[in-house]
Amino acid sequence: MPQLSVLPLTGLLFLLSSVLGSEVSVPYPVTCTTRGADLTQDTVVVLCPPQCTQWRMSVFGTGVYAAVSSICGAAVHRGILGPAGGPVRVHRLQGRHNYISSYAHGIHSQALSHWTASFSLTSRWSHFDVDTDCQMDIAMVIDSSSNIGQRRFNLQKNFIAKLAAMLRVGPIGPHIGLIQASDSPRTEFLLTNYTQPKELLFAIKELAYLGGDSNTGKAIMHTAETFFSQENGGRRGHPRVMMVLIDGWPSDDLDQAAMLARESGINVFLVSVAKPAPEELSMVRDKDFMKKAVCKDNGFFSYPIPSWFSTTKHIRPLIQRLCSLDGLLCSKTCYNSVNIGFLIDGSSSVGDGNFQLVLEFLAGIARSFEISDVGAHIGAVQFTYEQRLEFGLSDYSNKDDAINALRRISYMSGGTSTGSAISYTTQNLFRRTGPGRNFLIVVTDGQSYDDVRGPAMAAHKQGITIFSVGVAWAPLDDLKAMSSEPKDSHTFFTREFSGLSEFVPLVVRGICKDFTENN
Repeated sequence: MPQLSVLPLTGLLFLLSSVLGSEVSVPYPVTCTTRGADLTQDTVVVLCPPQCTQWRMSVFGTGVYAAVSSICGAAVHRGILGPAGGPVRVHRLQGRHNYISSYAHGIHSQALSHWTASFSLTSRWSHFDVDTDCQMDIAMVIDSSSNIGQRRFNLQKNFIAKLAAMLRVGPIGPHIGLIQASDSPRTEFLLTNYTQPKELLFAIKELAYLGGDSNTGKAIMHTAETFFSQENGGRRGHPRVMMVLIDGWPSDDLDQAAMLARESGINVFLVSVAKPAPEELSMVRDKDFMKKAVCKDNGFFSYPIPSWFSTTKHIRPLIQRLCSLDGLLCSKTCYNSVNIGFLIDGSSSVGDGNFQLVLEFLAGIARSFEISDVGAHIGAVQFTYEQRLEFGLSDYSNKDDAINALRRISYMSGGTSTGSAISYTTQNLFRRTGPGRNFLIVVTDGQSYDDVRGPAMAAHKQGITIFSVGVAWAPLDDLKAMSSEPKDSHTFFTREFSGLSEFVPLVVRGICKDFTENN
């Protein structure tokens, strides 16, 4: 990480003023308990009185607040209002689901499942601030190759400094980390190293030019592998964005790195500056590199800029894309979006010891997913001749509680009616969920005393993908009759219960493959 030299205060103020502009509107006085719902304008500057923290103020949400929240309370929580009070800009937004709870600046905001209207806040002086909820974790991959040269590298630094200034980096706002692409990628700072705008601008100013090849693929792979991990400052539940800047074209292939990024839930944007001239095209290794690198080739994730000398006008539209929650199509992955039901054979032939091995196998599958109230969900049904709903898809909102509930399931013992169990699970476990992301893992060790084909076909028609896992005496014909198409990749069999653990990565990979193809 670079040592930070002191940037003259006048230089910092000039940079900020060139990006943020000025504000001349007259603030509208409000009380500490005025709610967002009490305002009628779409955008208005209000004047909060002093000492609002001494009042009891209700705040719901983080970054974007439910309209029932106190405006001044939310402004304190957001970190843009102090004890002395002052002006705050309020932006009315549409209602939404899942307002997030958090603690910041002495205010504990509450969670709320849904409200009909929302608002966001920006400080009065940030005239150019983006009117959006931008709680993203953003990795900036910049070009430090010989292609760009020292002069254009400095222009690139100015561009990302202005971008960072407008993004309003903060503890509950966006976090930014930076990687340089050259012969080998170099991480300059992680997401949580600089969470104050001034510190971040200093760090950007001190970046040293590297030179070398433009190995953008290596840099994307390096960033996708570890940069967003919680150990490196990635925040659970916050969208992951990778903005890749490239001058000209890359020296290596981007396909595999981009695929890993997509599978990891990272939204890759490619900002291409100074595209190759016609006479240079023969030197470009892959002419479709932009299409292959981005999250989705739909025009939203590709952003061409003609020259480094004309980047300022592109800052705001680029930020609006980076912060567009609805547009970030790669945030939804199999790991944080699926509903997985476990249908567990509790018949007498299994035995208590083997039943525990089944539960460990299912816990291994569950452990691979990001289980939360807004993420993946798991539920479980045990069956003999009868069925027992052990817990529903929405009963546990975090991974540890869900896995502990799975391990606590007590063994029933009895006969085997797998067909009736599939019908029961279809009606009682998946009844409130949407299609295209529902998966049922059936684990059984023997012949069913009833028909499995009809119930399995009904589940398939309801949009439930079935993986059949057979042990010991489970007939292969029954397993394949239950499985979704293609049968071979949705059917597993082992002679011994101890062999179940080998299927964990195969089942997880199969779920993710199906989810990706259907979404």
